[in-house]
Amino acid sequence: MTAPRILIAGIGNLFLGDDGFGVETARRLAARPQPEGVRIEDFGIRGLDLVYALMEPFDAVIFVDTVSRREKPGTLYLIEADADENATVLLDAHGMDPVKVLALARSMGAPTTRTFVVGCEPGFMPPPGSDEVVMELTTPVHAAVDEAVIMVESLVEEIRETRD
Repeated sequence: MTAPRILIAGIGNLFLGDDGFGVETARRLAARPQPEGVRIEDFGIRGLDLVYALMEPFDAVIFVDTVSRREKPGTLYLIEADADENATVLLDAHGMDPVKVLALARSMGAPTTRTFVVGCEPGFMPPPGSDEVVMELTTPVHAAVDEAVIMVESLVEEIRETRD
């Protein structure tokens, strides 16, 4: 049996403080050995690139991004997601909403696949419309990156085991 194909997509803007969480986590994951079939990519804010990647036949997709649920900064979440059928499929060239990206990809014929989000509660991101550039993660979000790497790798192993 062939190894499952898994896409790990780092999402975020490294110029907007904690919004760079997904980018940094993808960078650290890419520096570690991964099992056959695992593709790690920092998509940053390139939503259309991610849409095209989702057109490929993956067995699972893992988005790594900030997720605000009004908890303590650095709190990690594991969410099994699905495309919101009612999501508007317009993309912002300077940002990315993974739900909208997933909905657009599926509307273009992308295969339905198990989709997860490894999310981190942000501490600070400049407000929308701000010209402020912050190129570092806050201390609690920075500390959560190592734990997120472990979470993603555990999820990959779980996906591989359920496939066997």
